[in-house]
This record gives sequence, C-alpha cells and structure tokens, in this order.
Amino acid sequence: MLAMTDSAQPPRVLICDDDAAIREGLVEVFERAGFTAYSAGDVAAMERQLAAKGADLIVLDLMMPGEDGLSACKRLSGKGRPPIIMLSALGDDADRIVGLEIGADDYLAKPCNPRELVARARAVLRRGRDADTSAAEAVRFAGFRLDIARRELHDPDGVVIPLSAGEFRLLRAFVERPQRVLSREQLLDYAFDNDSDVFDRAVDVQVSRLRKKLERRGSPEIIRTVRGEGYLFAVKPTA
Repeated sequence: MLAMTDSAQPPRVLICDDDAAIREGLVEVFERAGFTAYSAGDVAAMERQLAAKGADLIVLDLMMPGEDGLSACKRLSGKGRPPIIMLSALGDDADRIVGLEIGADDYLAKPCNPRELVARARAVLRRGRDADTSAAEAVRFAGFRLDIARRELHDPDGVVIPLSAGEFRLLRAFVERPQRVLSREQLLDYAFDNDSDVFDRAVDVQVSRLRKKLERRGSPEIIRTVRGEGYLFAVKPTA
C-alpha cells in the first residue's frame, strides 16, 4: 500500500550540531517547511533524543567535540536507523565520498542554502518511502484511483485522466498529506523540490488545473482553498 507515514504527522527531523546558532536556525527553517524539528549539541544528546522521540531524518554535523559525525554515522548505519544527511565545512570530494561510503544518505558542504537542505531532506525521505513501497501502488479517494507506479489517475468510471508531471507530483503530495492545510511553500518543497523555475503563482495555476480535473457535479470539493494559508486535500485516501 502507499506509505503515508507523514500524513498522520509531519516528518520529524533531528539536527545534531555543536553550534547553537546553526541548530536554532535549522530548527526554524524546517519547522517553517512543515517538519517537526528538534536538536542536539553532540552525539550523546542526539542518541538520547532518538530514544525519547524518534526521528524520520537526522541532519548530522561532521566535526563535533567528543564522537564526530563520521563515527556516529558509521556506528548507526544499517537497517532500522533514520536516513542521515551529513553537513560539513569540509566540502571537497574526498570528504563527501567518505561520508557516503560509511552510510550517509546525502552530504552537503557548509554553509548551505537552507531551502536546498529542505529539498534534499524531502528527496531523501521520498527515496526511502519509494524503496519501502516499490510494489505500491495505488491509492483511492472520492471514487478516483491514483496509480503511483504508472502515474495514472482513473476517474470513478475508470477513465484515465491525463496528468502533467507537475499535476501528478502535486496530487501525490496531497494524497500523502490529506486533511492538512499545506502552504504554497510546502507544496513547492513536496511537489517541486524547490525548483527555482517554479514560483508560488505557478503552484496556484497547477492547483487550479488539478482541481478542474477532479471536479464532479454533485460531489464535494476535494481540494479546498484556505484563505491566507494554502490548500487542503479534504478527503481521506485509502489503499
């Protein structure tokens, strides 16, 4: 069935960095993007947070006092631990390769663009979700059937409704996060990986086009506009 772990609650990101200003800044960036974010100042504190709260993703600094990020990543690597994005002021290829070889899922040099980090986090979580649901692959809502593997939308009569690539990504973002208000910025993150060529107005246009394809006379509105906040997918999908 389609994984919807983040439809019930926002994805949880744990930021581990010994620089308090960086930790606080990244917590704010991720929370604005719709994550639940919390932080730790060293590996020992990170592991306490993991035990107490869990995490869907770890953003881990490479160089820290005590156990460093590389050692922690290597020790934590394996099935069952959250994916890890390594951050490091050491940005050359050799450091990046070492980080990836010991089990990091992605690697970014510091300082990095916060929006790029959020986009990378989305991509890492999506890859993990896709790997867990490789056989997936359909979800139903309001009589429609969205075939994830084939990227096809079938209406209640079984007719295939053509979707552009952007409309498909947008609809998938909605069905994975139903009954939650999503801002335009969140939809950019979820559906477009913060593509620099996509702007808030383009999100509105895509939503309008998608909404028309989901309209059925006498049926309730599926995508609702929440004035001043964003959009809400009003129905609950099923497998």
